Amino acid sequence: MPVVTSPVLPGAEPLAVDGGPEGALVLHGFTGNPQSMRPLATALADAGYTVEMPLLPGHGTAIEDMVPTRWSDWWGAADGAYRDLAARCDGVVVAGLSMGGTLSCRLAIEHPEIAGLALVNPLVEPPDQAFRDAVTQLLDSGTEVAPGIGSDIAKEGAVESAYAGSPLRAVLSLFDAADEVAARVAEIRCPVLLLNSREDHVVAPPSGDLLERAVGGPIERVWLERSYHVATLDWDAEVVTAQVVAFAARVLGPASGAR
Repeated sequence: MPVVTSPVLPGAEPLAVDGGPEGALVLHGFTGNPQSMRPLATALADAGYTVEMPLLPGHGTAIEDMVPTRWSDWWGAADGAYRDLAARCDGVVVAGLSMGGTLSCRLAIEHPEIAGLALVNPLVEPPDQAFRDAVTQLLDSGTEVAPGIGSDIAKEGAVESAYAGSPLRAVLSLFDAADEVAARVAEIRCPVLLLNSREDHVVAPPSGDLLERAVGGPIERVWLERSYHVATLDWDAEVVTAQVVAFAARVLGPASGAR
């Protein structure tokens, strides 16, 4: 298990809520933490779903804790959280932001029984080789951490409590995993709700285009007109919440444990 050297940041705590027999797994993004997804997770819990929102390894404490982590760590945590939730629920939807979307897609590939995916600006198609070569050159020069990608939000005053830096070896690990997911998109056969911001400075539109074109099941794409990457905290946050809760009701049926 990755070493944790610092306490969890305020607001970055994981969330677990027991509701009805239908479940929702909620996954945050790279260098972020559950703070960015808490409004969505809370809305799903209020609607009556049993909700699990893990804090992925290396996240939500100090960036030094994330530097040694890799995709295998995040995947192991997400897969474990899904298996635990699925064992307690009749059906599960998975919602993910950015890297959380990458993890969500991999979960649907490995667990075809998943009822549906709700993806917010997911990373599916990674950057081209030239970008990766630039990352490798930085590493070769001794740079291990680059400026951060967090808090890409249009709404004034809204802040994502993400790390101020991006660990580069972890970035390359994520890109390699996205390669594998992109090659297997057609294996996703459950319904997909894709929520894409028109302007996103972190994940380029081709990721959404790839999903819309190649996913193996039904997909609905909803454009978010006023938000940047972290749409769950941006001007369209209420749109995201309403869309995802309605989607869960469509694929799982209305939750029976509403608070």
